[in-house]
Formats: sequence, C-alpha cells, structure tokens
Amino acid sequence: MTNRHGDFIWYELMTRDPDRAKAFYDAVAGWTIATEPFGSEDIGGMDYRMVEAPDTAVGGVFRLSDAMCAEGARPGWLGYVAVENVDETVARAEALGGKTLMPAYDIPEVGRIALIADPQGAAIYVMRGTSADGTSTAFDETALGHCRWNELTTSDPAAALAFYGDLFGWTSTEKMAMGEAGDYAFLDHGDTRLGAVTPFMGGSPVPVWTYYFRVADIDASIAATEKGGGKILHGPMEVPGGEHIVIGMDPEGVAFALVGDRPNA
Repeated sequence: MTNRHGDFIWYELMTRDPDRAKAFYDAVAGWTIATEPFGSEDIGGMDYRMVEAPDTAVGGVFRLSDAMCAEGARPGWLGYVAVENVDETVARAEALGGKTLMPAYDIPEVGRIALIADPQGAAIYVMRGTSADGTSTAFDETALGHCRWNELTTSDPAAALAFYGDLFGWTSTEKMAMGEAGDYAFLDHGDTRLGAVTPFMGGSPVPVWTYYFRVADIDASIAATEKGGGKILHGPMEVPGGEHIVIGMDPEGVAFALVGDRPNA
C-alpha cells in the first residue's frame, strides 16, 4: 500500500439490507453497488459488496446479520484510515484514551484492520493493505462518487484534534468561527485538506464521523433521496467555494452527506 499513514482510504456502509441500500445509493450517489458479495470465502462467509464510483471502487457494503445486531451492531457509515502498523496504532490509540472496538485481524490478500473509537466515542477503522503497489483514491477532492470531505462532530473538538494529531499526524491551523457554537476547525494531512472537526450544534450529542460524497447535481440527488424513501435533514446549503451540501437519511435511518453543484438552480 502506497498511501501515507493518515490517509483516508475506504468507506463502508453497514446495513441489514444490501439490496435496498444498492437501489437507494445507486440512484442518490451515482454509484454502482455490486449485486453479489465479493470474496465472501475470504472474509468468513460474510456478505460484502463493492461500491463503485464511475472510475474505481471507493467503498463497500457490509450486511449486518441478526446475530451482529443482537450484539449491538447498528447500521451506519464508517471510514478507514491507512496506518503503517495496525497493532502499534491500536496500542497508541488506547494509550491516548481511545478504545478498541474490534481487535486487529487479517483479511487474506486484503490487509490487516482494527476498529477503534476516539476518547469521545467516534468510531473509525485503521488498516494496512497487503498490496505493495496499491493506492486508494476513495478520498478525492474532485472525482464524482468519491468522498470529498470527512467531518467529525464531537463533544470535545480540542481533545479530538490532539488525539488524531498524535495518532495520524493530522493538523489544524485554520478555523471558522460559528458564534456561540464554537469553531469549525479545518483538518489537514500535509498539503491535503481532509475535512473538519466541529462541536455539537444542538440535538442529541453523539460523536460521529460524517462523510460527504461528491455528486454531479445536488438537486437530482435530493429528488432521488425522497423518491427512494429517504429524507433530507439539512440543506441544500452553499458552502465556501460555491458548492452545496445536504445531509440526509436513507430508508434504514442511516445519516449520509453529499456535496456538489446545483447546475439548474
């Protein structure tokens, strides 16, 4: 794997119904989600399906079984971050006050992964791929269907920035004031702006990462969301640079986010 330590490299939807997720997100995000599991014999017989953007795979859809749900698993989106050494990163995360949600394990011919939570409770995967020349472009600032922005909403932005800065080498040197809510702290990895860290702004405080995927036409995606049984929770809202964002909920109740233009507005 040639991605740097600290690069976002993959995005995963956990769902009880991959077929319904395919019908919804293919229409909303412009993806092609596989109709059949990929390499199920290599991942313990689990149902895992690739998410294809117009140019390459950017993520996967993982079916949650009844047994997993009984153990506390819930539908939602999770991101993966590349690390040099998974076991060392997990140990460092724990030393910094984080938790191990799923211990490190190997997926043959794919890589080694672990699921951790930061000290405030937001979950994220860490991974080291096995392919020496593999480079993920799942995070790309311009490509359709790719993630454009990684946003952490948390109860303690300063503590989160310190945690991720130590763990992944991320920095934050620019902020946008949001009045009494606090600051919107932009998140950088070298010369790449990954996203931001934001405090809670009302509602039930649950620390979580939100991933904004690029679409060609925000209004078309809004229409597809509503037609597909989802709902729009926020937006469309213009953001600096002239793009527009929306935050929605899919038919299973999973929050998702999109960014793009409004060519017909």
